[in-house]
Amino acid sequence: MTVTYSSYLKVDELLQCQKPLSEGPEHDELLFIVIHQSYELWFKQLLHELDFLVRLFNNGERNRALHTLKRVDAIYRTLIQQVDILETLTPLEFMSFRDRLSTASGFQSFQFRELEFLYGAKDAKKLENYTPGSDHYLRLQKRLLAPTLWDAFLNFLAKEGHEVPQSELQRDFSLVAEPSPAVQKILIDVYRNDPLVSEICEALVDIDTSLQQWRYRHVKMVERTIGSKMGTGGSSGVGYLQGTLFKPVFPDLWAIRSEF
Repeated sequence: MTVTYSSYLKVDELLQCQKPLSEGPEHDELLFIVIHQSYELWFKQLLHELDFLVRLFNNGERNRALHTLKRVDAIYRTLIQQVDILETLTPLEFMSFRDRLSTASGFQSFQFRELEFLYGAKDAKKLENYTPGSDHYLRLQKRLLAPTLWDAFLNFLAKEGHEVPQSELQRDFSLVAEPSPAVQKILIDVYRNDPLVSEICEALVDIDTSLQQWRYRHVKMVERTIGSKMGTGGSSGVGYLQGTLFKPVFPDLWAIRSEF
């Protein structure tokens, strides 16, 4: 069979995945669905790139790691821009179909939770939102127990000859890693003496910054759309989202800023 644009990309199947539930349906529900489905596709790509990045760190591949970090940041900047489109949805337009969402909520995105775990925001309680033994549950459980991106980076530094404490390399990966003065001392030395690895550090900071920008834009978008109302699925909406702001993914890289 000849491969065509449509057959390769499964375009016919893809265009059947948007199923508005409102009567009519309401004009703006399709936009809401397309935006969130595109987010999930980007989440899939981010997991693909970050898992690859972990392997690059483990193999000591400096240049490809830096290239991949730049791609990841470019994806996050695209996610930030997509908020501009969502912000064209007025409160009245969203309310025209919001009740159709029932208990559905972005908090249930298992890929988003996988990204959180991969970045180090480990929380076993978040597995309670998924059916034990289900594919989503098992994927999150695997992420919970696996080393994070930061763990892979510390392993990379150790292989580069830096004396990373064994307590950092052999910690309980199911827990959130605490900032480490010993690691911060190593990072300061890296910035002063290893230009390429310091560029990798800055690329990690770029991703951290883009993540925080995306969270902020998302919070303000939700606030302008539903105000202080409870979120779908019973979440606290804006209140919960505000609590996630300004929490760095890589705190050690921020802690050293005043040391130069």
